[in-house]
Amino acid sequence: MAKAAIALFFLLLSLISVCNSSIVSGQKTWCVAKPSSDQAALLNNINYACSQVDCRILQKGCPCSSPDSLINHASIAMNLYYQSRGRNHWNCYFGNSGLIVITDPSYGNCIYE
Repeated sequence: MAKAAIALFFLLLSLISVCNSSIVSGQKTWCVAKPSSDQAALLNNINYACSQVDCRILQKGCPCSSPDSLINHASIAMNLYYQSRGRNHWNCYFGNSGLIVITDPSYGNCIYE
């Protein structure tokens, strides 16, 4: 009887965990660069992310080219990578320079996917 009660307890606990994680994972999230990130980390993030995903949206004349700053371009590149890889928290790590946010960082005509 005690074994059955323990098994039921762990089953309910796992169901609660699954339900809670699906509520969080069901919410739209984005990946941006931490404001405290140094310039070298931001540049590395841009280079890595853009080697994996299409970053043409950052080219001059495109909606996300301005402002022309490393933190802006890194945030966009990191988010493109994060979104393309399934929005898993580990896809926004970037050596601890990524930050998952629940507020849409889109601005003007630059729409974060």
